[in-house]
Amino acid sequence: MTLARITQALGVFTFGILLLTACGQSPDSSMSSHTQPVLNQSQFDAPPVAPKQPHSTEIHGVSWEDDYFWMRLSDAQKEAEISDEQTTAVVDYLNQENGYKEAVLKSTDSFQDSLFDEIVGRIKQDDQSVPLKDNGYHYYSRYEEGKEYAIYCRKEGSLDAEEQVMLDVNAMSEGFSYYAVGGQAVSTNNEVLAFSVDTVSRREYTLQFKNLTTGEMLEDQIPLTTGGATWANDNRTVFYSKKDPVTLRSSRIFKHVLGTDAAQDELVFEEADETFSCGIGKSKSDQYLMIASYSTMSNEWRYLDANNPNGAWQVVQERQENLEYSCSHYKEHFYIVTNRDAQNFKLVRTPVTATGLDNWVDVLPHREATLLEGIEIFKDYLVLEERTGGLNQIRVKRWDDQADYYLEFPDPAYSAYVGANPDFETKRLRYGYNSMTTPSSVFEMDMEDKSVDLLKQQEVLGGTFDPANYTSERVMVQATDGTEVPVSIVYRKGIKKDGSNPFLLYAYGSYGYSMDAGFSSTRLSLLDRGFVYAIAHIRGGQEMGRAWYEDGKMFNKKNTFTDFIDCGRAMVDLGFTSPEHLYAMGGSAGGLLMGAVINMAPSLFNGVIAAVPFVDVINTMLDESIPLTTGEFDEWGNPKNKDSFDYMRSYSPYDNVVAQDYPHMLVTTGYWDSQVQYWEPAKWMAKLRETKTDDNLLIMHCNMETGHGGASGRFKRLRETAMEYAFFMMLEGIEE
Repeated sequence: MTLARITQALGVFTFGILLLTACGQSPDSSMSSHTQPVLNQSQFDAPPVAPKQPHSTEIHGVSWEDDYFWMRLSDAQKEAEISDEQTTAVVDYLNQENGYKEAVLKSTDSFQDSLFDEIVGRIKQDDQSVPLKDNGYHYYSRYEEGKEYAIYCRKEGSLDAEEQVMLDVNAMSEGFSYYAVGGQAVSTNNEVLAFSVDTVSRREYTLQFKNLTTGEMLEDQIPLTTGGATWANDNRTVFYSKKDPVTLRSSRIFKHVLGTDAAQDELVFEEADETFSCGIGKSKSDQYLMIASYSTMSNEWRYLDANNPNGAWQVVQERQENLEYSCSHYKEHFYIVTNRDAQNFKLVRTPVTATGLDNWVDVLPHREATLLEGIEIFKDYLVLEERTGGLNQIRVKRWDDQADYYLEFPDPAYSAYVGANPDFETKRLRYGYNSMTTPSSVFEMDMEDKSVDLLKQQEVLGGTFDPANYTSERVMVQATDGTEVPVSIVYRKGIKKDGSNPFLLYAYGSYGYSMDAGFSSTRLSLLDRGFVYAIAHIRGGQEMGRAWYEDGKMFNKKNTFTDFIDCGRAMVDLGFTSPEHLYAMGGSAGGLLMGAVINMAPSLFNGVIAAVPFVDVINTMLDESIPLTTGEFDEWGNPKNKDSFDYMRSYSPYDNVVAQDYPHMLVTTGYWDSQVQYWEPAKWMAKLRETKTDDNLLIMHCNMETGHGGASGRFKRLRETAMEYAFFMMLEGIEE
């Protein structure tokens, strides 16, 4: 299962708020006419030229030169107070790229401001999440007018009770250019809050503790954690995970007792296999602490009585190659979602006292057409998250088999998910729903009589947004090998399928992560100016079942790229757009997708945005000191094996830049990115500039203060969104 699913199965509960970007745009402003301009580099001063410093690599009898290898800096170099010669050269080059980007986009400055104001204007700034009751308290977060960060609060017993502010992140973040609060967990007796903070954007968090009774901060501070904390039932013992200082792999679980020196914390588990990571959480029943070790294709779980934090951990089932499973506790059993003899996963149970494979008994058998993604356990009900035909399904089943039904959803393409449901005794199920035309909504359903209450829907400010003005479609595109690939499409009513519409195609396609069709208020700034927006649910995700993922990884990875190209061509064939008006965007592994696609089909797109792109595949996967590398050998392959090396090198974007015309491109990255290091896009930019034969725009935005997730704060990141939208619209000749 995915890391997200493992985290959910662990039952780690964090308080959060959905960033509610409400929407609204005057109907009169849609479909504005424009003339597509002719844009090229010759209209601007010469772009930066990166120096070359030859660097040779040899493996499997193959040697190659990398003239831009010098751009890589160590963390120590980036963090040093006094820069060495190499660090100075790299920072100077990145600043030159930023300066060139600003010069190219100078004419859009006022438009970017307008877009930013427009996007922010859709957000209900004094917003609040739906309160969630847990252990006698109602927890929620809220925003105040004009402020960047959330305020985390709770009320005891009743929503009419006095508000207690646990964390005001606006006050906490003063003086920091980047500030992110990670996981939050309240002790079982409701008295102490454990929370974590990252001020660098490297996803290394300092764990801190606050006495919620007195409001005082405790002296305990634990640096360099993954951000989460799990309480034992004694209210003074906390378990947490730490990362390897070099690779940032979550590899060690520690036990801390409040009031003691964190340097003396006991190591309770260390994951020695470099292809695995580990994490810790608690069962929904609060009876067991759970440690999960996980790799791409295998899991191993341990459990410990939460009332006995000093006891011995027990293994549920020892790891086996290609055996994946996750655990939930109910009464005398663990309920396990597993792929054992079940490609699309099934549900089994095993006694807590006898957990080995021989004791696993099927509860829900494997189904060829339905992927079981996860479960939520209640006293009287079992709720299942499934996926059939590429769409989310929520199934409710009584333990006594007196009821078994699916929730119904109205849109052709949508996103539905089980929300946070910490109350084991309740008959009410909280779930979320949105579609490409329906704003994010939180519902609560009585599982007994099936009555449904809408608790909150993303507000639409300005009074002009009407879902009826937009159309959503879901079409199936036939890929080159005959596979049917779903595409979710949204546009404003009134467009003509005459090939003239600007069209933005987005995809991810890796790690089995499914990109469901959801609502975006920021996207309205594109739709209301005549853009069509689509998500291609390409192989490498898991939308169409586990086989969909298997067919888009390792030696099948190129299916991800050809699926996207086929989807783009299908949008042209259907009359939505033409190559002169077709645009593409993807980030991280989706940035790899962008890099591969423009090498393979450069004339299909007029413009591309590659965000924090993973493009230097061979160099990164050869270096096991780089974060994420060892844990991803089952995703991409290990280039130390010749067959994997040959296949990866055949599509690695950086290694396959050739002398040909490329689309207009904007590449974004973050100097402090620990997942896709800044030097990958920086090197790629330099090589593209040196090699490509066109005069199209090629610009890079390197945020010198952030990492993989971009800017912190709900407004700062929208500045970058406005820049990205302005780039596409500049290419289309849209100026307002």
